[in-house]
Amino acid sequence: MPEGADELAELERRREELYRELGQVGDFRRGSLTAVRRKCGKPNCACASPGHRGHGPQWNLTRTVEGRTRAVHLKPGPELEKARREVAEHERFRGLVSQVTEVNEAICQARPVVPGQAGGDAPPGPGGEKGGSGRPSRRRGPPI
Repeated sequence: MPEGADELAELERRREELYRELGQVGDFRRGSLTAVRRKCGKPNCACASPGHRGHGPQWNLTRTVEGRTRAVHLKPGPELEKARREVAEHERFRGLVSQVTEVNEAICQARPVVPGQAGGDAPPGPGGEKGGSGRPSRRRGPPI
């Protein structure tokens, strides 16, 4: 097998491996866990003294939804631990998606151009051109 074919086969094997790992991802949710301490405002409370860290920590799960930050207060114990697992699983998911993307880009780069197949001399598919003139595109420069 030519060296390029070996590289392509290895990249495809890696992609399949990553797809299997993605299939093993469990429950996840976006967001960050933050510990918050606060002062209650009572003048006689210990938290009012200088240098006191305040009450807490209280745990919040924060995330952005439609451009706005949302926070959910979490109870310490099972609820907090469940959220920690879910946030960690989301980070794992994001990492795997990033790896799949990198491998797919390498596959696209390594795959040879075959005339008459997608990516070769085939005409552009639907949505491939703006303006709808029906004329072939006049793209200049090296292929991407």
